[in-house]
Amino acid sequence: MQQGSLYPALHRLERRGWIKARWGTSENNRRAKFYELTKAGRRQLEIEQDAWLKLTAAVSQILETA
Repeated sequence: MQQGSLYPALHRLERRGWIKARWGTSENNRRAKFYELTKAGRRQLEIEQDAWLKLTAAVSQILETA
């Protein structure tokens, strides 16, 4: 994933309240931003995982009958 895609996506997730960011120090002693899921983000992840599982099951059924 390129920076031009990653950072706008992270900012969108943060605006929606699904992740939160904090500044800290990386392993190589540089200033870095760290992200973590919020409670709302965990709920949304469960919703997205459920939708993904339903989609892949439907595609699997179609492929099995083809």
